[in-house]
Amino acid sequence: MTVTIFVPRDAAALALGAEKVAKAMAQEIEARGLDAKIVRNGSRGMFWLEPLVEVRTEHERIAYGPVKAGDVKGLFDAGFLEGGQHALHLGPTKDIPFLRQQTRLTFSRCGVTDPLSLDDYRHYQGFKGLENAIAMTQAQIVAQVTDSGLRGRGGAGFPTGIKWKTVMDAAGPQKYIVCNADEGDSATFADRMIMEGDPFVLIEGMIIAGIATGATKGYVYIRSEYPHAIATMTEAVEIARAAGILGPSVMGSMHAFDMEIRSGAGAYVCGEETSLLNSLEGKRGIVRAKPPLPALQGFLGRPTVVNNVISLASVPVIMDRGAAFYRDFGMGRSRGTIPIQIAGNVKYGGLYETAFGLSLGEIVDHIGGGTATGRPVKAVQVGGPLGAYFPRALFDTPFDYEAFAARDGLIGHAGITVFDDSADMLKQARFAMEFCAIESCGKCTPCRIGSTRGVETADKIRQGIEPEKNKALLADLCNTMKFGSLCALGGFTPYPVMSAMNHFPEDFSPAPMVEAAE
Repeated sequence: MTVTIFVPRDAAALALGAEKVAKAMAQEIEARGLDAKIVRNGSRGMFWLEPLVEVRTEHERIAYGPVKAGDVKGLFDAGFLEGGQHALHLGPTKDIPFLRQQTRLTFSRCGVTDPLSLDDYRHYQGFKGLENAIAMTQAQIVAQVTDSGLRGRGGAGFPTGIKWKTVMDAAGPQKYIVCNADEGDSATFADRMIMEGDPFVLIEGMIIAGIATGATKGYVYIRSEYPHAIATMTEAVEIARAAGILGPSVMGSMHAFDMEIRSGAGAYVCGEETSLLNSLEGKRGIVRAKPPLPALQGFLGRPTVVNNVISLASVPVIMDRGAAFYRDFGMGRSRGTIPIQIAGNVKYGGLYETAFGLSLGEIVDHIGGGTATGRPVKAVQVGGPLGAYFPRALFDTPFDYEAFAARDGLIGHAGITVFDDSADMLKQARFAMEFCAIESCGKCTPCRIGSTRGVETADKIRQGIEPEKNKALLADLCNTMKFGSLCALGGFTPYPVMSAMNHFPEDFSPAPMVEAAE
């Protein structure tokens, strides 16, 4: 019987040498004349173990990692194909604590299947949601998504069903589904992992959105820094089209839906939906004033659903298992599961999908294992470069949209960056302003000018130039940017700046004078 070996081709695994490992595995199989094949799967999301190699034995999949090319010969000598013992042996993959404790709904296939195998996708419940959707009316689909409590996973947390209903009810000869895959936040990689590890779930979600709203064309807008995701999604679309899943008759139904992959040039502001639409239309990526809403006048002035990758990828399981099943996970108005991405100075970095409700402390200390350096955790930034810095005093905050908002934070795309006690929070506040200044589209004055003045003011504080006066000025700048900016880039930059000032005031003091050497 042919033994299957899984070597990930996820970008994180490739960065850590997975291509060399796969090549060494293929050479060893050929040299030994073994009956084995290699499947290039996605990542399981445990990056400290990458490249994580698995072998499918008679009973279960056994994991080994992190594997280097130089380890391959020793693995085969140790009976690797039978799950033999070795220094890198981790036991059954499903029993690794980091993975075993998760609730994987959206990511249930990621790292399990061959990303470009329709047979694999169907074997693991793929297209069940689409089959159900085809048999339903538009209103029934929208109602199920609404009842599930699914909210935008890209950061805004807007109810997905309400957005879909607006587009469904809008009049227009052509409607569009646009997937925002411009994943630009620090510590975020969930979108990339789905596109590289389970692309058909995104395609399925987009088709369901199209059927629900009457849209017949979709676009996936992917940042150009994701070449592997672009290549995998492009090939997956071609496979789906050839199989009749995309095209004039979706799976033989009366519904038509087709889609294209487009790449952006790497502007952070194009993660904002109206800037993205401008870019998609071939224009400069600058923010549009709202109203009109994209749901009414979006791509090419037509009704458009703009959803994040994870929002759309969560739809198939809702359509397969029902709104009540999905809504049963979570807390408050935050329903379902959320793929938390843990990065920065952390021992166990990776993707952890779980129901809303875990406390920040549980995520950082128990799941993430604290800092990689072993030093105390000083701050955790949640929500990318525009997210607030939370001190340990706020680690009891549950992972919930409203709970974070109540403490002047935001979940955003659920990226978590951990800092130890060596972090300089004035430097981090300055970085937030500098980041905004560099990435601003320039359309609105509070963002364009405020961020530049913010950098200058932070420098004056560090230099000891009227520190109290300049701290007050920095707070005033933040207030102007928060309430005067056209989009979230300028509007959310105050979150990291003000949280750093409020929670770590000791770092906002002039740099100590260094005495000249005698």
